[in-house]
Amino acid sequence: MNASSKADSSRRTAKRVLALGLLALALVVPFVVGNDYYINIGSQIAIAALFALSLNLAVGYAGLTSLGHAGYLGLASYTSAWLMLNLGWSHLPAALAALLLTTVMAGLFGLIALRAAGLSFLMITLALGQILWGVAYRWNGVTGGDNGLSGLSRPAPFGVDLNDATHFYYFALLVLFVVWGLIAIWVRSPFGATIQGTRDQPRRMHALGYDVWLIRWITFTVSGFFGAVGGLLYVYYQQFISPHSLSLANSAEMLLMVIAGGPATLSGPVLGAALVVLLKNVASAYVDRWIMLLGFVFIFIVMFVPGGIVPGFARLSARFRRGDKPVEKPTVVPSARTAGEAP
Repeated sequence: MNASSKADSSRRTAKRVLALGLLALALVVPFVVGNDYYINIGSQIAIAALFALSLNLAVGYAGLTSLGHAGYLGLASYTSAWLMLNLGWSHLPAALAALLLTTVMAGLFGLIALRAAGLSFLMITLALGQILWGVAYRWNGVTGGDNGLSGLSRPAPFGVDLNDATHFYYFALLVLFVVWGLIAIWVRSPFGATIQGTRDQPRRMHALGYDVWLIRWITFTVSGFFGAVGGLLYVYYQQFISPHSLSLANSAEMLLMVIAGGPATLSGPVLGAALVVLLKNVASAYVDRWIMLLGFVFIFIVMFVPGGIVPGFARLSARFRRGDKPVEKPTVVPSARTAGEAP
């Protein structure tokens, strides 16, 4: 096994260890903290991690940086809430309708945004997200305007009362793990390899006969679908939805989660979501200017762990495994047969 293969193996091992550690920690949280406040923070982390994983599909794996992802959260939440409050639908049909509408909207937005690339794509997604925010803010008759929609209830799957903090935490955790597993299977499939190929070498992929635009559109739409799943969890947890959920600040916060944890990794967005939610809820209780603290944390990550926390952890683990010794390159002595040949 050469040095490159050993490094790849070390990175994969480090990522598995980190993922298993996160899983074990998540499962024992209610038993360790024993306080509804911190259990609710755990639920918020699970919901934020789901958002970050959905955005990471577009940003990390497809290279499509978006600033309008919160629009899918808000659209799914508003659709489900409006159907339940105004038409008397139960949770399941309202959730299915919300997922369908949001996925269709993500597909339509993809048709518009993918006509551009790079900074232009970023600005188009920002504009589309702001359109949804403006509709939610101004359409008082449907969305309630700045007051939002309230008076919602939580579902009771299989008779489990999700009004209990611990029950809702494990419900959110179950949904997160299901989505996490589906995304892991997808990005590691042959189609997942083509997604990353369109990110790294779009011209070469086109020359090989792949439809680069279609691959990106499918990824963008699926990213919106999983964002809608997060939106349903969000409205179930909050039992309230307002235009703030679709704001640019919310989209930027999701993007920071992905960048902090490590784009194009499976554990990175989850770790980034935990970092942001903990700073927002816990650090803000002790530090008045917690947003400044968040800024310092991200400056540190950009300067010293530019690829994100998970890739940085993998590099540190690989360095520890080899004892921080420089890798010696073998000395190549040309043979008599090849000494006169051109390199």
